[in-house]
Amino acid sequence: MALVEPLLSLRGIGKSYGPVRALAGVDLDVGAGEVLGICGDNGAGKSTLIRILSGAESPSEGELRLDGVPVRFRSPLDALRRGIATTYQDLALAPRLSIAENLFMGGELLRGPAWLGWLDKGRMRREAAGYLARFGFAGIGMDRPVADLSGGQRQAVALARALRWRARIVIMDEPTAALGVAESRIVLDLIFRLHGEGVTVILVSHDMDDVVAATSRVVVLKKGRKAGEVATARVDARRLGEVIISGDVTGVAA
Repeated sequence: MALVEPLLSLRGIGKSYGPVRALAGVDLDVGAGEVLGICGDNGAGKSTLIRILSGAESPSEGELRLDGVPVRFRSPLDALRRGIATTYQDLALAPRLSIAENLFMGGELLRGPAWLGWLDKGRMRREAAGYLARFGFAGIGMDRPVADLSGGQRQAVALARALRWRARIVIMDEPTAALGVAESRIVLDLIFRLHGEGVTVILVSHDMDDVVAATSRVVVLKKGRKAGEVATARVDARRLGEVIISGDVTGVAA
């Protein structure tokens, strides 16, 4: 399905690690404000694609465009500064740092002249608490290390960090993996809240129920290539799983 004015476009994206071809010729458009799923079996290239989008890897070939302008990210922080955030915890969070320190990591608030380098820790705590409250997490001490938080709380911190940086695109990689039913529901609610605020969400997940519930469109990858796109309104979780395994989107294409 062609988007009139895609916020993010990928054309001919490929990635090789020596002789190993992880991605080849991937084209993708992401619209402003949509919740897009990216799915595929193990080895399909999902993680590589997400690492490219979040600035952790550079493509071997192809082009990324943001607002129609070619971009190449040097790091996840570079991507974040341009409006693309990830909740993938190895990239988004520093577990030993506090909640407040994680939210302002790379963009700390200063007190007094900049040359003194004094951190305004009080203001960072207050503002961090405000961001967490937007996701329904009030009363958590902002000095708590992220390592002490539950999985759902960590997702909330990663999303709050994205909002603090005014991210327009949030990439969520397996956000409900290893979470219980209640915390998985919290994460889905977080996705709906982001969507309600006009934030674009890219959801990578093996949980077909989550994908069908949250997305309107799914890009299916198979063996490093784009097999097609699925309109999730046309499938249930079981059928989507079958499409992902086979790579055949006939009859359900977006």
